[in-house]
Amino acid sequence: MGLAAEREEDASSPREEGWPEAEKAEKLARGAAVKWASGVFYRPDKLEGLGHYRSREAQRNSSIQSRLKSTVQSHLEGVSAGLEQLRSAAGDVRSLRRDLGAVWWQLRGSAGAFRSLEPLRAVAAEHAQLAAVVQALPQLSSVRDLLAQSLQLLHDQQLLEAHAGLMALERLRDKTYAQLGGGDGPLGEPAVAAVESLFRGLPELSEALAQQLWCTVGRGVELVQEDPARFVAAVRIVEREEGLDGAPRAHRFLPPGRPRAWRQRFYQVLEETVAANHFQADPVDPKGPGLGRHLAVLQRDILAELRVVKDLMAQCCPPHYDIVGVCTRLYHRALCAQLQGVAGRDLDKQELFLLLVWVLHVYPGPEMMGHPDLLPEVQVAALGPLLPAEVLDQMERAYVGKVKMLGENIRVASLVTESLQQKVHAMALGELEAFLLRLREALGECGKEHQRDPARPQHYVSYLLAVLNNTLALSSSIPTLHPGGASPAEPAGIPPSLTAALDRTQKKACRLLLEELLAELQPLYVQLPSRKWLAGDQLVTSMCGVIDKYMSDISHAQKPIFSVLLAESEHLVMSHYVRALLEKKMVCRSAEERSQLSARLLQDASQLRELFHNLGLAESEQSLEVICALQELIRLQDPALLSLEVLGFVTKYPDVSDEHISIVLELRGDVSKEARNVVLEMMAQNPQTLPENYRPIFSSILVPAPDLPFCLGKSKCA
Repeated sequence: MGLAAEREEDASSPREEGWPEAEKAEKLARGAAVKWASGVFYRPDKLEGLGHYRSREAQRNSSIQSRLKSTVQSHLEGVSAGLEQLRSAAGDVRSLRRDLGAVWWQLRGSAGAFRSLEPLRAVAAEHAQLAAVVQALPQLSSVRDLLAQSLQLLHDQQLLEAHAGLMALERLRDKTYAQLGGGDGPLGEPAVAAVESLFRGLPELSEALAQQLWCTVGRGVELVQEDPARFVAAVRIVEREEGLDGAPRAHRFLPPGRPRAWRQRFYQVLEETVAANHFQADPVDPKGPGLGRHLAVLQRDILAELRVVKDLMAQCCPPHYDIVGVCTRLYHRALCAQLQGVAGRDLDKQELFLLLVWVLHVYPGPEMMGHPDLLPEVQVAALGPLLPAEVLDQMERAYVGKVKMLGENIRVASLVTESLQQKVHAMALGELEAFLLRLREALGECGKEHQRDPARPQHYVSYLLAVLNNTLALSSSIPTLHPGGASPAEPAGIPPSLTAALDRTQKKACRLLLEELLAELQPLYVQLPSRKWLAGDQLVTSMCGVIDKYMSDISHAQKPIFSVLLAESEHLVMSHYVRALLEKKMVCRSAEERSQLSARLLQDASQLRELFHNLGLAESEQSLEVICALQELIRLQDPALLSLEVLGFVTKYPDVSDEHISIVLELRGDVSKEARNVVLEMMAQNPQTLPENYRPIFSSILVPAPDLPFCLGKSKCA
C-alpha cells in the first residue's frame, strides 16, 4: 500500500480553483491508480518487480514532460510571430490613413478645376453627335429618293417591298433620333426639327400603305380565291408591325405612330366588312325584298363565305389567328345584333313564323352553321343562341296573339266558291277528329310510361289537366267554324263523330287522372279489412290526406271538369273501399267484434262523406251511403231479421248479387247455413230491375269464387 500512496503523491499536482471538472478528473485518476496498485501488488510475489516498475514510470513521466515542453514552446513561438504581424499591420494602416487624408485635401482643392471642364465635356458630346450626323449624311441625303421609291412600289401593288422601304426609313429615322439623344443632346430641338423635316413624308407613306393594306384585308374572301399571294402579303405586313410594336428600344424616344396595333385593326376591318356586306339593309323595309328573302340570302352568303374561310383563308393565316373561329364569331355577333333589332319590330304573323323557324332550325341546322362542309371547325353549340330565351318567348307570344282560328281560312275559302268553303270546313273538322285520335293514343302511351316509371313524364298531372281544359275550350270553339252557324242535322254545330272523339279524349284523360289517385290509395286499401284497422282511425285519416292533396292538385281544372273529377273520385273511393271489404275473408268472432266492425264502417263513411262535402260534392250526389247500408247488415243483432234487412238493401242497390250478400253474411260470423239459404231464396223470389238513372255499384266489384265441396263421381254435391 506504500507504493500506491507514493504513486498517488507523484500523480498529484496543484489545480486551479474554480475548475470542478479538473478536480473530478483528478479524483477519478487517483482512485483508478489506487485500485490498480492494490490489485497488482496485493500478492507478495509481485513486490519483486516494484523497482522495475518505478524506473519505467519515471522514464514515461520524463518523456511526457519533454513532449509538453516542446508543444508549449511551439505555440509560444506562433503567438509571438502573430503579435509581430499585428504590430506591422497597425503601422501600415496608420500610414495609409495619412496618405488618404492627403489625397482628400488635394481633391478638395481641385474641385474648381473640374468645374471648369464642363464646357469641354459639352463640346465633346456635341462633336460626337455632329460626327454621327456627318457619318449618316450619305444615307440621310437619300431619304427623299427612298420615299419616292416606296410610294412607287405601293402604287404598283407591291405591298411587301413598299413596307420594307417604310421599315428601312423608320429605322434610319429612329437611329438618327437616338444619335441626337432624342432631343436631349447638345444640338437640342433644332436638330430634332431638322430630322422631322427630313422625314416628313413618312406619315404619308405609312397612311397610304395602311389604306392599301385594309382594302386588301376587306377583300380577303375574294382575294384568297383569285390572288392569295396578295392577301398573304397583307398578313405578313401585319405580323411585321406586331413585331416592331413589341421590340425593345435603347432610348426613351417613342417613334410617331407607335404602337400601330395592326393585328387588332386587321380583325376590326374583317368585322366592318361583314357588317357592310350583309347587314346594312333593313330586313323589314316595305320597299325591300322582305324578311324571308333577306334570311335566305344570309343563309346562302354566310355559308359560302365560311366555306372559303375554312378551305382557303385559313391556309393563308398563321394558326394563332384562328381565322375560322374569328370569322364565325363575327357573323354570329352581327346576326345577333340585327335579329334582335328585327325581333323588337311589329312583325306580322308570317314574319314571326319565318324568323322563329330560321333562328331555331335553319341557322343551327345542317343547312347553314351545322353544314358538313364546316365541321369540325365550326361548332354552332359553342356560339350560343342567336336570340335570348326571353326574346324568343316574346316572339312566340306575339305569334300566338296574331294567329286566328281555322275560321279565318274558312272565310277566305268562301271568297272563291261556297262549295270550296264547305270542303275546307269538312277538311278542318276531319283534321280535328284525326288530331283527337292521335292525342288519345299519345295519352295512352304516356299513361303506360307513367306506370313503368312514376317519375316520368314530369308534370304528368298538369299535362292531363291541360288536355282536359283545352278539349273543353276546343268543344266550345268548334261551332264557330260552321259557315252558317249550327245546322239542323248538327244543332250544336259539331258532327257526332267529332263529339264522340272529344268525349273519348276527355274520358281517357279523366281515367288516367283517376288511376293516379287509385295508385296512391292502393297501399291503404290492402290494409282493410283487418283487426289493426278495427282498432283505430289512422287508415281512413291517411286516405283523407291523400284525397285532399289529389283534389288540390286538380283544382286547376275548369269547373265542369273539376265537378266531374270530384264525383268520379268519390265513386272510385267508395267502390274500392267496398271491394277491399268484400275481397278478404274476414269473419267476426263475437258480437263485440261485429259491433266494432259496424262502428268502424260508420265512422269511415262519415269521415269520407264529410271530406267530399267540404270539397264541394253534395251528400245527395255521393255514393258513400252504401258503406252505411252495409254496416246496417253487420250491426243487426238478430239474424232472423236478416231477410227483411237484405230485402231493403237489395231494393236500394238492385245490382248487388247473391255472392256479394253471401260474403257480407259470412263476414258477420254468426249466420248459419240455413239462414243464409233463406236470405238467398228470398232474393231469388224478389228479382230487381235497374232503374233508368241508377249508377251501378256492385256490378263492377268482383268477389272471390266460393269454395267448392269435394265430390266423388258424378253425384250431386250437397
